[in-house]
Amino acid sequence: MLRRKVQTEIAEYLDNGSEKIVQTEIAEYLDNGSEKILILDGARQIGKSYIIRHEGKKRFKNYIEIDLYEDKKGDRLFEGTRNKEDFYLRLSTIAGNRLGEKSNTLVFLDEIQAYPDMLTLLKFLRQDDRFTYIVSGSQLGIALNETLSKPGGRIKVVKMFQLDFEEFLWANNVGEEFINHARQSYMQRVSLDEPLHNRMMDLFKKYLLVGGLPDAVNKFIETHNIVEVRSAQKDVYELYKGDASQYDKERKLVIERIYELVPSYLENKKKRVHFNQIENKKQARAWQYQAEFEYLVKSGICNEVKAVSNPRFPLVESESKNLLKLYLNDVGLLTRLLYQYSISAIMNDEKSVNLGSVYESVVCSELVAHGFPLFYYDNKKKGEVEFLVNDYDLLSVVPVEVKSGKDYNIHASLDAFVSTPDYHIKQGFVLSNEREVTQNGKVTYLPVYFVMFFIPSTPPEKMIV
Repeated sequence: MLRRKVQTEIAEYLDNGSEKIVQTEIAEYLDNGSEKILILDGARQIGKSYIIRHEGKKRFKNYIEIDLYEDKKGDRLFEGTRNKEDFYLRLSTIAGNRLGEKSNTLVFLDEIQAYPDMLTLLKFLRQDDRFTYIVSGSQLGIALNETLSKPGGRIKVVKMFQLDFEEFLWANNVGEEFINHARQSYMQRVSLDEPLHNRMMDLFKKYLLVGGLPDAVNKFIETHNIVEVRSAQKDVYELYKGDASQYDKERKLVIERIYELVPSYLENKKKRVHFNQIENKKQARAWQYQAEFEYLVKSGICNEVKAVSNPRFPLVESESKNLLKLYLNDVGLLTRLLYQYSISAIMNDEKSVNLGSVYESVVCSELVAHGFPLFYYDNKKKGEVEFLVNDYDLLSVVPVEVKSGKDYNIHASLDAFVSTPDYHIKQGFVLSNEREVTQNGKVTYLPVYFVMFFIPSTPPEKMIV
């Protein structure tokens, strides 16, 4: 998973020589080259273009950036590009004397999904090897499905997400010493002392309000004004809704409707999608909206969690096709919709407000950003568990329960789950606001901010044998 030091516009912070910058896949690709063209995939407005632009301009004398999304809305210069010679001709009309050679010329093709056929062209551009290329895209999975001749082994797709909580700490100048101390505490299963815990919880609650979208984080750092932060979030939320029309004009309103319903789904007891609410059809079924769900997930603006009723390792063997949960990709978007400019519900732990959906959303986005395929447990007799993940070291399923209130140690469904012999559960976690790390049987209780250190174990297929 691609991690970056920070996504703010503070250039001097990015230029501090940190290993967390120079060791990113973008830097390695631009420095060392590759047999494949690197494509950075992820939702719009999460900073893909900024980080490529920043790293590219540092390394190449000739930097050429083409926004294919804007081209499609305007001149359509690259529409219908037939072959590499045709591409070079069109490129020369805007790049001119900036076209040098591979070692000093970087061509950045931004938002390549605007012209899916250009994904095929990448194969021939790489074979020709005239310039260095790097590409970004949103809705990339959808674009690849629409491409008749896929580029195959000529591309490498790296998934990027908005800032996770650890990156939010970096952006707010939290020192590495503190973060490393917290990481060691998590690994050793010991608690932070009370002052450090309180500091971490204060930052975590601010992350619930701000989220990880770069524009919102920038506004928070610059102004600490919730109105400014919410304005940035509103712009992105409306952009995500508007993008649906670029994908499928006939189903635009249905996609928008599902997206708008996500917060209400999360406020329901079971939190899963109710298909009959989408178009007010009583007999609606999941398969009728498969394309819409695919768009929301593959474009990166929603995270999906699939149901499992009889869990077995690996979880993909047990997933249900008919039940799922959807979460917004960014917790700040959710808290804007739920609380607007009020911050007391989150910062002051208002007893009258149930923050369950907020805490679930942030845990969901953290786990997804760290590379976990997500599932949840849904059993009519034994209840529900919010998240299930694979543990390749233990060859077991690991349940993760999220609690936002004081009753963090009451979890009948989790107890039933871990004690079911057929499931072979070896460990589970409860995440809450509680400071102390404790263990009761197979269940370990952790403060919720420790989710930033949850990293998947290495899948067997990636181990050297």
